Amino acid sequence: MGKSLQGTVLLHNGVKMPYFGLGVYKVEEGNEVIDSVKTALEVGYRAIDTAALYENEEGVGKAIKESGIPRKEIFVTTKVWNTDHGYEKTLKAFDKSISKLGLDYVDLYLIHWPGKDTFLDTWRALEKLYRDGRVRAIGVSNFKPHHLQTLMEHSEEKPVINQVELHPYFQQKELREFCKQHDIVVEAWSPLGRGQVLDDPVLAEIGKKYGKTPAQVTLRWHLQNDIVIIPKSVTPSRIKENADIFDFELTAEDMEQIDQLDKNTRLFKDPDLFF
Repeated sequence: MGKSLQGTVLLHNGVKMPYFGLGVYKVEEGNEVIDSVKTALEVGYRAIDTAALYENEEGVGKAIKESGIPRKEIFVTTKVWNTDHGYEKTLKAFDKSISKLGLDYVDLYLIHWPGKDTFLDTWRALEKLYRDGRVRAIGVSNFKPHHLQTLMEHSEEKPVINQVELHPYFQQKELREFCKQHDIVVEAWSPLGRGQVLDDPVLAEIGKKYGKTPAQVTLRWHLQNDIVIIPKSVTPSRIKENADIFDFELTAEDMEQIDQLDKNTRLFKDPDLFF
């Protein structure tokens, strides 16, 4: 588990990835995403998660360049979208993404959604990008155990990470156990459940003990479960607040209370039905 904002997890291919980063889903291209990323980097974040779908890769790249922080110190993730599945289309999509980012390489490239009967060809393209040194690691997003099983049975490279919807109301325990067995790191998008968990009285009560907000308690719960997190915010104070979770530790009782909040209900699409 990360013990500081720069704490890292060792991916199975030997690459180190920060446990904590900034997500930029629905952050507008231009000044909004540039300012958000630069604020996060100033606070001490060293991982930024974007995607072709978000249409803000250019701003992310500009913020990284303007930050003055050496490129090798920042872990950049982007993703290939559903309409670009397939071997050749994925390679072209990557070229477009890396051009927008203005980078020589990407640290982590993900298949955004499994889609329908197309992810094996898409994965072959990711394997080529990895072999060619254009990406340091490759993984997937929104894959269920059966998707992962199929991928591993028909591929040379195993995903280093699976980025999924995961928060106290949707804890994905079966998927987490599957990934653990196969040395695939789990990463949570929407770790705060799109804000829905923030009004939970259990999280508020736990937070009172430590002088922390429900959001901070939730993010700490993720870290203590060895889950990589990329909370999104465009507000400087919230970007700082989200990162202020390394000066306390939840007890086993706290963790159990949060575990009991699981409703096993998605807030977004089922990957088997979203193409």
